[in-house]
Amino acid sequence: MGADDKASNKIDDLGGKAKEGLGKVTGDKDTENEGKFDQAKSSIKDAGEKIKDAFKN
Repeated sequence: MGADDKASNKIDDLGGKAKEGLGKVTGDKDTENEGKFDQAKSSIKDAGEKIKDAFKN
């Protein structure tokens, strides 16, 4: 996995956590759910990159 991919996934994850937290504080369930979705999407991308790396070796 490239450093750019790792950084991008980490930024997506942190952004998702921020959205989720903002949603919880403001009581906005849509924003909270968007944050959870962003975190899940980041985890899936990270897992995909790890699988690609495993097949390269």
